[in-house]
Amino acid sequence: MEFVAPKKLLEKHLSRCQGVADKKSTMPVLANVLLSAEGNSLTIAATDLYLTITGSMEAEIKRPGSVALPARDVHERVKAMPDGPIKITVTNGSTTILQAVGSARRYTVHGLPGSDFPQLPEPSADAPTIDISVATLQKLVKRTIFSISSDETRPHLNSALFECRASKGATPGIVRMVTTDGHRLSKMQLSVPNLGAETTMLVPHKAMQELRKLFDDVVDNRDTTMVSITQAGPNAFFKVAGVRFSVKLIDAQFPPYDQVIPASSEHIVTAGRTAFMDALKAVSLAASDRTYGVKLAIAPNALRISSESPESGNGFDEIPVEYDGPELSVGFNAQYLQHVLAAMDVEDEVTLGLSGELDPAVLRPAGIGSDEFVAVVMPMRI
Repeated sequence: MEFVAPKKLLEKHLSRCQGVADKKSTMPVLANVLLSAEGNSLTIAATDLYLTITGSMEAEIKRPGSVALPARDVHERVKAMPDGPIKITVTNGSTTILQAVGSARRYTVHGLPGSDFPQLPEPSADAPTIDISVATLQKLVKRTIFSISSDETRPHLNSALFECRASKGATPGIVRMVTTDGHRLSKMQLSVPNLGAETTMLVPHKAMQELRKLFDDVVDNRDTTMVSITQAGPNAFFKVAGVRFSVKLIDAQFPPYDQVIPASSEHIVTAGRTAFMDALKAVSLAASDRTYGVKLAIAPNALRISSESPESGNGFDEIPVEYDGPELSVGFNAQYLQHVLAAMDVEDEVTLGLSGELDPAVLRPAGIGSDEFVAVVMPMRI
């Protein structure tokens, strides 16, 4: 196999593969990327048998073929090349030579035959496809990924629930993402016109992380880039900007999230998002490193935040708020509240709904569109 390709595109596709190639697998081939050259196209792919990413680019193909190369090694070497075209030649035994065209710099990398690489999943031709803008999916992921459980032994919580409900006549469709780790829950819901299909899937945490990186990489300022989503059997396929990402979905039952979100709160506090977040960050410096516990004391027009730790001492701050109800005191993990406020980065004000010391808090953006996003945080005893 022999081809010439521009460094910039080659490096970009190899970089996207780094989070998927499995360097710790007992199958050495999974630590590789597959390079396949045919016609005038070069395809670069990586898989860990659960996630797969495939990207294509134009290249000058002199001899077609395929080779599997160590993902990290080939990426570092391409990155170290001078700008311009790179010539890649595969000799007998899958030894691969990387040569910068017009430069003396070159590397030799020992690879594996492309035939040793696992077969990549393909969606069935008749599987229904949903088209959604990258901007929409970015917002869903950004506002929910923080509350996915990190416990891989609980796959129903170590994943995000993604739901699509088709449009009906003039009524737009709905896309929704929900995540929870048992201590907190976040739900983001948006209306999408002309949504022609429906789906419900549980996307694992690692896949969510890779999708977020991919969406951030391909988004444009016009919010017109589209993602095609196809669910076929146990796999979901996301195709965007010449890149296809597939994931083996979680086969489990997501918790009944509607039962977790309180229908109403007895007390509503409206606060400036930035001031609230800054005060939490400052006071939590003196909180326990184990629990990050802080106490919120709400009084008319004032929110007092305090923390106590035998090791770190005490912390206190106060911010003005809109509230005219009775005084109330509730304890929370400060990091949980900060994560919610950070996810609402375009909001000026937020509402904090409380009912009692042992009741969950409900956070929403204040004003228009306040029902699109909701987060629930369980209290803690302090």
